[in-house]
Amino acid sequence: MAQEERGELIVGLDIGTTKICAVVGEVHGDKVDIIGVGSHPSIGLRRGVVVNIESTVNSIRAAVDEAEMMAGCEISSVYVGIAGSHIKGFNSHGLIAIKHREIRQDDIDRVVDAARAVPIPPDQEVIHVLPQEFVVDDQTGIQDPIGMTGVRLEADVHIVTGGATSVHNIIKCCNRAGLEVSDVVLEPLASAEAVLTREELELGVALIDIGGGTSDLAIFSDGCIRHTFVLGLGGHNLTNDLSIGLRTPLSEAQRLKEEYGCALASMIDKDQSIEVPSVGGRRTRKLSRKVMGEILEPRVEEMLTMINQEMIDSNFKDLVNAGIVITGGTALLNNMLEIAEQIFDLPVRIGYPRQVGGVLDLINTPQCATGVGLVIFGMRNEPARRLRMREGTVVGKISNRMRSWFKSII
Repeated sequence: MAQEERGELIVGLDIGTTKICAVVGEVHGDKVDIIGVGSHPSIGLRRGVVVNIESTVNSIRAAVDEAEMMAGCEISSVYVGIAGSHIKGFNSHGLIAIKHREIRQDDIDRVVDAARAVPIPPDQEVIHVLPQEFVVDDQTGIQDPIGMTGVRLEADVHIVTGGATSVHNIIKCCNRAGLEVSDVVLEPLASAEAVLTREELELGVALIDIGGGTSDLAIFSDGCIRHTFVLGLGGHNLTNDLSIGLRTPLSEAQRLKEEYGCALASMIDKDQSIEVPSVGGRRTRKLSRKVMGEILEPRVEEMLTMINQEMIDSNFKDLVNAGIVITGGTALLNNMLEIAEQIFDLPVRIGYPRQVGGVLDLINTPQCATGVGLVIFGMRNEPARRLRMREGTVVGKISNRMRSWFKSII
């Protein structure tokens, strides 16, 4: 297909701790087809934070080159996912007097500005301001107050901030790889776009995105975000535990985890054995597969228990009526569903990308949820992005993105 005949191309770039994934989507109206995917091991990041710019730039280029080759296009701008322990999320409330009795867009802008006028540490930067609900006088639960009559307008919003240095280092790496950053997006928000259903968002659902360096929690109810949390433990911790416990190189521990890993040791036949490579040229050893389960299960249990405790402490667990959706590469660990249902005492499913067409065989895995979600996020927010790019910096102008997100959930 010739370039001029194509729909608009939107690219999601998932910069993770273990891999960098570039996903190219072609937009046709309100539908998107995935036409290119590129993946490369992530070198230069630790727990979602850039620790070596040159290595990260090279990894980004490799993933983007692969996606370009498959899609037959040249990538110049991307929507970038961000995660890491530096991410903070909190709820805020704003109140204003309505100027003209009838609520207009500038009133919404003002009440959102009032809600985000909270002290933020100087080393943090606002990434998202996400609406939850509006209140007109004493009428609560309003999603779109434009055109209503009243004297007082209130707004509840969820504000997500990230370490300013971490945000700008990711943008710098993309720029040095020859890419313009269209927007920086919290990774669990992107994953939610790809794996959650409308019914789950309305009824109440918790999304747990277990990446290499972090495990990200996002709780939704009544169609909007209620709570976010980042745990500084992920799949790499499982790999590291295996590497130490089995005395095998990290690369071999990763392979063994993917091939034979299990989150519940009791589900493994004690007679099953595996070949474990040794270090320093020593001979390969034969061990019971149950040993792997006994190493992995305590760490998985620890991670999920800490997330469950966060849900309880935040007082939002009672909103999770539709259950838990787990995505990210670690979601593929055998018996992850069973151990998660035991810990959360809620129904659990694995989140696979949906709502897209194209090369489904390549993206039909939880590992691609964030990349696909970034494309969907970009499709829904592209008009607001163009306006924002005319007005100012990537991270600076939040209100237009907030409006676009708001329109997509009503």
